[in-house]
Amino acid sequence: MSDLPVLPPDFVFGVATASYQIEGAVREGGRGPSIWDTFSHTPGRVARGETGDVACDHYHRYREDVALLRDLGVDSYRFSTAWPRVQPEGRGPANAAGLDFYDRLVDELLAAGVAPALTLYHWDLPQALEDAGGWRARDTAHRFADYASLVVGRLGDRVARWITLNEPFCSAFIGHAEGRHAPGAREGTPALAAAHHLLLAHGLAVSCLRDAGAGEVGITLNPERITAVGGGEEEIAAARRAETLRNLAFTDPILGARYPEWERETWGPLADGSYRRDGDLAVIAAPLDFLGVNYYAPSRVAPAPRVEADPARRTAWDVGAVAAGWPGARTTEMGWPVVPSTLTDLLTGLVERYPGLPPLYITENGSAEADQVGPDGVVHDEGRVDYLREHLGAVARAVDLGVDVRGYYAWSLLDNFEWAYGYDRRFGLVHVDYDTQTRTPKDSYHWYRRAIAGHRERSARG
Repeated sequence: MSDLPVLPPDFVFGVATASYQIEGAVREGGRGPSIWDTFSHTPGRVARGETGDVACDHYHRYREDVALLRDLGVDSYRFSTAWPRVQPEGRGPANAAGLDFYDRLVDELLAAGVAPALTLYHWDLPQALEDAGGWRARDTAHRFADYASLVVGRLGDRVARWITLNEPFCSAFIGHAEGRHAPGAREGTPALAAAHHLLLAHGLAVSCLRDAGAGEVGITLNPERITAVGGGEEEIAAARRAETLRNLAFTDPILGARYPEWERETWGPLADGSYRRDGDLAVIAAPLDFLGVNYYAPSRVAPAPRVEADPARRTAWDVGAVAAGWPGARTTEMGWPVVPSTLTDLLTGLVERYPGLPPLYITENGSAEADQVGPDGVVHDEGRVDYLREHLGAVARAVDLGVDVRGYYAWSLLDNFEWAYGYDRRFGLVHVDYDTQTRTPKDSYHWYRRAIAGHRERSARG
C-alpha cells in the first residue's frame, strides 16, 4: 500500500509527453520542419545550441517506451501528434507515413492496456505556416481544423480523449511577446492576434472532432495561482494585469464566452480587437467534455515600471508586473516554488469563477530535479517523489471540496528536450542517457507505480 491520498475509485492515472520533446527523427518519414526546428537551430536561442533532432529517439524506440508505461501501470498516456509529421507544409493531404507512426503507437498502447489521450498541438507549428504569418494569421486557425480532421479521421476509432491545444498562453505570449520560445518574436498586437487565433483554432477543431464522433473533447490550459505581494492599490492592479495575461485571456473566452474585463488596462491600445470578428466567441466557447489543467507553481507578483514608455510600442509581455518569489518555499531546478496548497486554491477558484465548469484533468504536473544515476545504477529523486505526493494530496483536497477532478497525468514519462533549456532540466520519471538512449526508471517511477497499485487495491476493497 502506498501513501497516496484517497481519490475516487475511477480516478485516471497517467503520464504525459510531447512530440518535439521526445520523438527525434525530424527528417524521417516525410516530416517537414517546424518552428521549433528553426528556433533551436538558430544560434543563441537554446542553451548550448541543443535541438530536438534526436531527443529521446521515441520515433524508433516507442515500443520500449510503451513497455515502460505498461510496467508503470498507468491507465492513460497523454502524447501529442506533430503537425509537420502529419502535414509537412501545414496544409493539403496527410502524409501517410506520419499517420502510420501514430497508428502504430496507438495500437501498441492499446495492446499494453493503456488508453491514449491525444493532444493535437504541443507547439510544433509547421514552418511553412509560420512563413505565411503563423498564428498571427487567421487562416492558420482554419488550417488547424483541417489538420484535426485528418488525425481524427485516422485515429478516432481508437482514441477516446482528445485535446486540441496545449498551453496556448505559451504559444501566444512566450513565443510571440517574450520571445523565449519559438518563433522567438517580441510583438504587441500581433501577439494578441496569435492568442485569439489559437483560441479560434481550438473552437474550430472542437467542431471537427464532434463531427467525426470523437469521444471526449477538451483543451489544456496552464493557469497559475497568482497573488499580489501586498494589499495596496498598485499591488492589486499589477496582479490583475498579470492574471489577465496569464489566465483570463484564455479562460474567460473558453469558459465564460467573454473577453477579459481588464484587457484594456493590461495592454492599452495594443488590445484593439482588430483580429476579432463577430461570432468568434461562440466558436471559441464551444461546450467541452473536460478541461485539462497543467500546473507547476504559483506566482506572487509586484508592480513594476513598463519596459517601454510608449504604449503603442510595447510588447504584449510588458504589463507592469514582475515575479516576486515565494519566501520560504523550496524551489525546483527550474527555480519554481513548491507550494502544493496553491493547486487546491486554483482548482476551487476555477469552479467559483466559471459556473458549469466541465470536469477537470490535471494534464501535467511535475518537477525538475538534479537527477543523476548513482554508482548503484539507481536514480534517487526524493524531491520529485515528495512533489508528486504533495500535489496529488492537493488534488484530493480539491475533490473533497467538491471539484470534479477525474484524473492526473504526471509530467513526464521521460527526461526530454526542455525547450529553451535544452537537455539541462530533467522532469522524467525515467532517466534518459542522451548519449546511449538508455532508459533508467527513477525512484519516482517506482513510487508512482506503487501509488497506482495501492489506489486500485483500496478501490477494490471498497
